[in-house]
Amino acid sequence: MTRFPLGLVLLVLLSLLVYLGVLHRVLDRLRLNDRAALAVLVAMIVGSFIDLPLPVAGVTATVNVGGGLIPLGLAGYLIWRAGTPLERWRGILAGVATALVGYAVGSLLNRGLVEPGGRFQWLDALYVYPLAAGAVAYLVGRSRRAACVGAVLGVILFDVFYLVWLKLSGVRGVVAIGGAGALDAVVLSAVLAVILAEVVGETRERLAGGPALAGRPRKLLQHLRRPEVRREEGYRDGTPQ
Repeated sequence: MTRFPLGLVLLVLLSLLVYLGVLHRVLDRLRLNDRAALAVLVAMIVGSFIDLPLPVAGVTATVNVGGGLIPLGLAGYLIWRAGTPLERWRGILAGVATALVGYAVGSLLNRGLVEPGGRFQWLDALYVYPLAAGAVAYLVGRSRRAACVGAVLGVILFDVFYLVWLKLSGVRGVVAIGGAGALDAVVLSAVLAVILAEVVGETRERLAGGPALAGRPRKLLQHLRRPEVRREEGYRDGTPQ
């Protein structure tokens, strides 16, 4: 029996949680409402079955709609809705750092260190790369939005870098941007990065007595408030009513 992709399983689970309203608070921090988040998740599920060919001479290249184009669009939206210019740059930097870590992890797993019977044989790239990517995306991005952007961009940039290397070196190869196992990596990395940002960030905020307020834009502070508090105070879409 063919294994059902882990990324699709997780997307379906997230869709159910969004539909049930369980992830409302996390989505609010990402500047997404339940309807928009559900639409993105469903589009990723449907788009995961669609591969678009890329006209690159000498290289068989495709981009997956659900694992490449839609996550890239989501990352662009999160960069646009970032609270500060610094957060935007952190998200982009996190993407580059995550791609570099992906290269390092790939080198570790593919250059003889995972020989049969060797000490690294238990490592599985499907889990190792998302773990490393999610952790790096959070450490560099810091915020929930920047961490999610870093995780998504990192996986996609890694495929793009590989495509560029094949083209410049003249080596024939196959690149599936956001396709095959990359969908799993995109979803797992993004989810892990957001979870780390939510758990670690929330813990730090609670220990500090709440988020830092001094010198932060008013619009950003409105979104830092809990959703239920904003509703009680009469805020709608971040604007006082």
